[in-house]
Amino acid sequence: MPDPGVFEVVLKGLAAGVVGTAAMTLSEKLEQAKTGRQDSMVTTEVGAILTKPRLETGAEAARLGKAVHWAHGITWGAIRGLLELTPLNALAASAIHYVSLWTSDALLYRTLKIEPLPNKWGKKALLTDLFHKLVLSGVTSAVFLLLIGS
Repeated sequence: MPDPGVFEVVLKGLAAGVVGTAAMTLSEKLEQAKTGRQDSMVTTEVGAILTKPRLETGAEAARLGKAVHWAHGITWGAIRGLLELTPLNALAASAIHYVSLWTSDALLYRTLKIEPLPNKWGKKALLTDLFHKLVLSGVTSAVFLLLIGS
């Protein structure tokens, strides 16, 4: 089987990102049902800062947050796809995907002054974020590998 090209890995990565984002969304909803934690406003805040819209209602803010959440997860699927073009094996590419995803998010939140650095989040918030990002990255990587036949 020939090596996949850029278009193929990006397209399959995007598809894997959809499934990974759905899995993370489900894991968040299940965790919230158990813990009583409210929806995070971080994606809404990221979207508002980057696009600078006037958010008139809670419904508009919720739509923006969901759009950023899904765009973020799907985009990270494409990045997982591109990692396939490196000399890394599947396990190393998946590990780099997770570490890069989580680290870049934490740095983005800090850069935009939405959240402090993770060492200030508190143990529960930190573990919750690490877990949900692991679901996103793990499912995205697994689905991607299934799609490319690895």
